[in-house]
Formats: sequence, C-alpha cells, structure tokens
Amino acid sequence: MTKHSVHQKFIHWILIGAASVTLLLVGCQPSNLASITPNEAATMFSEQQAIIVDVREDSEWNEEHIAGAIHIPLAQVENRLSELAQYKNSTVITQCRSGKRSAKAAGMLQAAGFNKVLNLTGGIIAWNNDGLKTTK
Repeated sequence: MTKHSVHQKFIHWILIGAASVTLLLVGCQPSNLASITPNEAATMFSEQQAIIVDVREDSEWNEEHIAGAIHIPLAQVENRLSELAQYKNSTVITQCRSGKRSAKAAGMLQAAGFNKVLNLTGGIIAWNNDGLKTTK
C-alpha cells in the first residue's frame, strides 16, 4: 500500500466519522419543536393557559427567574418527569438562558409523551429584552 493510498483511506474514515457525528447531533434536535416568543409566552402563562419549566442551573435560577415557573435543571428533567405528569396534556413552555438547553428539554418532554411543548425563543435573555418581569 502506498503512502498516498493510506492517506486517502485515512481521509475517507475521517469524513465518515464526521458525517456520523453530524447525523447524531441532528438526531438529537426534535424536528417538530415549536417555539414561542416571550410576549406570547407571558400572555399564555398569565392567563394560565401554559406552565413554564425553567431548565437552568440553580445559580442561574437564584439570580433571577420568572415568578411561578417550575425549576428543573436540564440534567434532572428525565428523572423528574413525574413532577410534570399532571401537565402531560397541557401546554408546557420550556425556558433556559438563550433557548438551547430548553430545546433539549422540550425534546425530552416530547419523547416522554407531552404533546403541547413549546420552546421559549431566546430564553430569559429575550424575556428580559422584551421588558418582561422576573423575580429573585
């Protein structure tokens, strides 16, 4: 085997590996994940048409949070699904700092059979930018 063919095989396997990782990462994102703006979420929440699940870490929650939101850090969502079971047929809005962790949480909830899950676009950053209230 020549040095050139070894190099080509190496590149071939690198490309296959990169494609596999890409497929895995794409597969982690829920394809049918709906989102909601902060103002829409605030209206639904204040009218008791939805709950908000804040999936940020304890330190972030303690700094500020949406009053009345349910706090379950992302790493604990799967183990604490029973706490949300009563909302399985309700609208659940997931929220984090920017919208990435809450998208993962929304996917977990959908996989667990929650059928009305919305991800808060832009997270609490967007909530604050829209002038909506938080508490400490």
